[in-house]
Amino acid sequence: MTALWAFLLEYQTHLLFGVGLLVGLLAAVHAAMTKRDVRAAIAWVGVVILSPFFGAFLYFLVGINRINRSRRLQHNEYLLQDQLNGKHQETANIAEISGSQFESLKKAGNQLSRFPIWSNNDITPLPGGDEAYPAMIAAIDSATKTIAMQSYIFDNDVIGKRIAQALIRAHQRGVTVKVLIDAIGAKYSRPSIISLFKNTGIDVALFEAHFFTFKMPYSNLRCHRKILVIDGQLAFSGGMNIRESFTSEICRGEPMKDVHFQIRGPLVFQLLLVFFHDWSFTTHEKLMPANWILTPEALPESDIAARCITSGPDNDITSTHRLIQAACAVAQTHIRIQSPYFLPDQVLLGALTTAARRGIRVDILIPGNNNLYLVHCAMMAQLNQVLDAGCHVWRSNGPFDHSKLFTVDDGWALVGSSNWDARSLRLNFEVDIEVYDRAFSTRLGQHIDGEIEKAIPITLETLKSMSFIKQLRNKIIWLASPYL
Repeated sequence: MTALWAFLLEYQTHLLFGVGLLVGLLAAVHAAMTKRDVRAAIAWVGVVILSPFFGAFLYFLVGINRINRSRRLQHNEYLLQDQLNGKHQETANIAEISGSQFESLKKAGNQLSRFPIWSNNDITPLPGGDEAYPAMIAAIDSATKTIAMQSYIFDNDVIGKRIAQALIRAHQRGVTVKVLIDAIGAKYSRPSIISLFKNTGIDVALFEAHFFTFKMPYSNLRCHRKILVIDGQLAFSGGMNIRESFTSEICRGEPMKDVHFQIRGPLVFQLLLVFFHDWSFTTHEKLMPANWILTPEALPESDIAARCITSGPDNDITSTHRLIQAACAVAQTHIRIQSPYFLPDQVLLGALTTAARRGIRVDILIPGNNNLYLVHCAMMAQLNQVLDAGCHVWRSNGPFDHSKLFTVDDGWALVGSSNWDARSLRLNFEVDIEVYDRAFSTRLGQHIDGEIEKAIPITLETLKSMSFIKQLRNKIIWLASPYL
C-alpha cells in the first residue's frame, strides 16, 4: 500500500493528465457521434479540447439529451382506434378550403406530425388575459367529468390562485383533475402554486423535476406546452402562461399582450393525447381516452381544418422547424410572423430570405419592449440578415407582446407555444396548431397588420445608426443565441 501511494504521489501529474485526456476524448467522441447539428458538435468538441476536465463535466451536465424515448406514449394507437370507429376522417380538400399551394404543405406535414388534419373545428382567438382567463375559469367551473391542465408557468398570484381555486372546486364536485406544470416554470413565483394544491386530492405533477441529480436531462429540456382540456370537448391552447401580468385588472400599467385560443371539435382530442403523452412521461401513469371524454356534442358550426404539431428533444425534434421551412417554400404572396423571441437559425433565415428574394412580402413583428434583455440584444444583432434580403421588420409599440403567430398567403396559419428560436425549435417540448382555413388565417393576418400599423419600422439604417459599443454588445450576446 505504501509503495502504491508513493507511486501515485510521484506520478500524480501524469495520471491526472491521462485521466483528463481519456475523459475529454470520450466526451468529444460522444458529441461528434450524437449531435445532429454540426455547429453544436464543433462547439462541444472545442470546449472539451480546450478544457478536458471542466469541458467534459459541463458536457455531461448540460450537453447530453437523456430523454428516455422508451417512455413515449404511442398516440397512434388511440388515433387508429378513433378513426376505425369512424368518428373523424382526414380532410382531403385542402386546395378548396385553403389554396392549391398548400397541398404540398399538407404532404410535408403528414411526414412531420403523427396527427391527421381533421375538419369541423372551431378555433376562437382570445386576445389577452382579460378574455382568456375568465373563459378558462368558466370552462373549469362547467366541467362535469375531467380536466387536464398543463402549463409552463403557473404563478402563485391573483390569477393563478383563481384558476387553482376553480380546479379545487371542480375536484370537490367529483371531477377528475390532473395538473402538469414544468418544474422550472413552477419556480417563477415564491412560494410555488404547488402549495395551494397540497391536501386537496388533486393530482399535480412537475415535468422533469430532477435538476441536480444524475437523472437530470438538463434544465434546457423544458415542457413549454400550454393545454387545458375540459371533458374532452373544450380546449384552450396557445402561448399564454398563467400570470396576472396579462390582465388589465391587476397589473400596474398596461398588461402584457398575447393571443390564446379556445377550441371545439376533434382537434380537442389531439390536444388531450398530447397531455396524455406528457403525463405518462412524467408520472408513468397511462391515461385512457374512454375515461376522459364525454359523449360528443354536435360538431361546431365552424368547419376549420387543423391538426397538432408536437416538437421536442425526442423523435419530434425537428417537426416544427421543418414545417416552417416548408411553409416558407410554398408561399406565393405574403408571410407574416409575430414572435416575442425571433432568433431563427441559418436554415430558417435562409427560408425567409429566399422567400423575400422570390418577391414574397415578408413582415416580421417583434416586441418593442422585450421582457428578456439578452434576447432583445441578440435579435437586434441578427436582423440585418433578413433586412438585406428585403424582409420588413417592425418593433411593436406599447407593452411586451408574447404572441406567437405565423400566417402564409391568408390561407394557412401556425399558432401555439413555439417561438422562433433554438430553445423552442430544438430544446423545449412544444405544441402548435396547424390551421388550413382562409377566414382564420385572414383574421390573424389582420390582427398582425393592425399591430404593424402602430409599430416602428426597423431598417438597415436603424441598425447602422446604433453606436459601435451597442453593436458590439449585441454581437457578443448573439454568439450565445442558441442557448438564450
